Amino acid sequence: MKKIITTGIFTLITVGTMNAQKMPHLDKTKPIEERIDLLMKQMTLEEKVGQMNQYNGFWEVTGPAPKGGTAELKYEHLRKGLVGSMLTVRGVKNVRAVQKIAVEETRLGIPLIIGFDVIHGYKTLSPIPLAESASWDLEAIKKSAAIAADEASASGINWTFGPNVDVANDARWGRVMEGAGEDPYLGSKIATARVKGFQGETIADLAKVNTIAACAKHFAAYGYVEAGLEYNIVDISNSKLYNSVLPPFKATVDAGVRTFMNSFNTLNGVPATGNVFLQRDILKGKWKFDGFVISDYASIREMIAHGYAKDEEDAALKGVVAGSDMDMESYLYVAKLVGLVKEGKVKEALVDDAVRRILRVKFELGLFDDPYRYCDENREKATIGNKANNDGVLDMAKKSIVLLKNDKNLLPLKKLGQKIALIGALANDKNSPLGSWRIASDDNTAVSVLEGMQQYKDNKLTFEKGGDLTVGKISFLDEVVFNTTDRSGFEAAKKAAAAADVVVMVLGEHGFQSGEGRSRTDLNLPGLQQELLEEVYKVNPNIVLVLNNGRPLSIPWAAEHIPAIVEAWHLGTQTGNAVAQVLYGDYNPSGKLPMSFPRNVGQVPIYYNKYSTGRPTNTDKNVFWSHYTDVEKTPQFPFGFGLSYTTFDYKNLKLNKTAFAKGEPVQISVEVTNSGNYDGKEVVQLYIHDDYASIIRPIKELKGFELVNLKKGETKTVSFTLTDKELGFYDNDGNYLVEPGTFKIMVGGSSDKGLESGFELK
Repeated sequence: MKKIITTGIFTLITVGTMNAQKMPHLDKTKPIEERIDLLMKQMTLEEKVGQMNQYNGFWEVTGPAPKGGTAELKYEHLRKGLVGSMLTVRGVKNVRAVQKIAVEETRLGIPLIIGFDVIHGYKTLSPIPLAESASWDLEAIKKSAAIAADEASASGINWTFGPNVDVANDARWGRVMEGAGEDPYLGSKIATARVKGFQGETIADLAKVNTIAACAKHFAAYGYVEAGLEYNIVDISNSKLYNSVLPPFKATVDAGVRTFMNSFNTLNGVPATGNVFLQRDILKGKWKFDGFVISDYASIREMIAHGYAKDEEDAALKGVVAGSDMDMESYLYVAKLVGLVKEGKVKEALVDDAVRRILRVKFELGLFDDPYRYCDENREKATIGNKANNDGVLDMAKKSIVLLKNDKNLLPLKKLGQKIALIGALANDKNSPLGSWRIASDDNTAVSVLEGMQQYKDNKLTFEKGGDLTVGKISFLDEVVFNTTDRSGFEAAKKAAAAADVVVMVLGEHGFQSGEGRSRTDLNLPGLQQELLEEVYKVNPNIVLVLNNGRPLSIPWAAEHIPAIVEAWHLGTQTGNAVAQVLYGDYNPSGKLPMSFPRNVGQVPIYYNKYSTGRPTNTDKNVFWSHYTDVEKTPQFPFGFGLSYTTFDYKNLKLNKTAFAKGEPVQISVEVTNSGNYDGKEVVQLYIHDDYASIIRPIKELKGFELVNLKKGETKTVSFTLTDKELGFYDNDGNYLVEPGTFKIMVGGSSDKGLESGFELK
């Protein structure tokens, strides 16, 4: 005989018309805020705190209940309504199982929100976010996020811990692969695109079954950890905070993002998790954010290790007072918060505020109307890995590739009668190209570069590994160990290269060499790859170097000697097909770098939007100016740089006037001509410089860009409008200023060169 639960949502749903009578918060005709009020009146303090508690998946959810240890404790908490969210539970069967406990076995039947790290795709993987950012194609990036949301939601997930909107200019930090690079303007545009891709255009779209709630992270300044060292402190100026760090986060609020995640680092000597200034004053105060904030993994507890909290009770107190609404895997809110409230150390109003925010998102997702709305096995089967999603990530992958060099016009490769030697362990690797942060995907499911190039059958293609890149176990949790001794494959690679017309070498980082916990002090090619490259060059210099990497690399020797270099990042499931189609010219590369590539690690951090100094140039012809004595101070490849198989000419840069009143729009136009032999796309970039201000401004700031398609020989006029939004800046107190003065502008295809003009703002 089937047991009937009489206290949860399940029974209320089955009896239909009784819903509004027994639990009026389930009445769909009432506004969400009123439904929240009604529900909270029924909640005990313990149940409220339970909503602020998130647990990681902790047992085989479709199997028997766990016995003993923390797993049994978590299970009992789940059954008692003391868990508001779970993460890393995925798949319809598993999600349905945990949701059923929350909905059918607890007193109030409040559904769980199910979170997961959907960073660059779920099962079908797009390029890593840094690579996607190289496309400068906002619609493609939005579509990529939508594909990820479609697959994740079909698998039972309704919340992703993305996008990462950390501005970062230190390639030593492994998590640059998760963000949009070094520029706050580009980062803000991409942040908006990703939020809308995950959530839909409006908050109302969250109720659709194929969208998921987004999470802007890491709030704030995580991209500026000292020395690029993971989990390190941050010590930056207010000017840097307001003008570089915060704009992409504000853009996500404006786009309707429903959750924020705080960061592991400190800011002004205070861990972000316990930082009232960030979470209460700015996010929830000045910006009026009405979603909720989740801690990063165990970051509430880690305030003890930081030396900021005395003990567990103190950490829980400081977390909730600062505005951290949900505790991810610290166990501290559920253990300590009720007592803190009863002792009068924490106001219950703070708990109520946090719970309202969490419930609000659950209502917006439609979970109270149908807690199993994401649990359709037929949809899961039809959606995961379908052709449309694979076509979408292939398109994104091609748009992410950046051509860095093509001196001998080795590219595009000929499609008939060419002898090609393909060399490098990464060329035949189906795992590494998937990149980091792909925990829902299956190993060895990427299309390899070898497989992609084998589709072009009218050339003679020979593959030689040249040597293993790594040794030992490779996993998301382990350090990558590189081969530094075994050169046994070198001779075979050199023999193949000597017999070839063109050599394609696929070198770079393993997919698990970047990402969280993957800081580096050496940005060169790891293992024996540099040695292999130089040995092959001795027998055949006609080399196309294809880079697979999750961060900017230092490749000064290759930049000087290798005639063709293609930045192909970690491109996800369709890596090989994307690379092959670009190499053979079926897709003309159009990507531009979102981060500067250093000449060597000693230049790091290096970024285009730096500040001038009192001695920026060698005016006196002596050593007393801002420079290095051993290398140029410019990057190897600058922000915004990227070549094409065609060429683009810029002319007739025009402004509608030379002087403008404050608030008056500045109209700018430029003519761009495809002067080469191929149809192509160009990212036309607009930079400004405020010549003098109350706070010094960068020597160059991106303030507009346009992705333009041009047929061979075609000319288009590209227009930009500058307003107070682009011309101003934040002072050290966070006030936005637009000051009179003179401005320079530059329009071109990269941050390092273009047509120049200027105007005055009165």
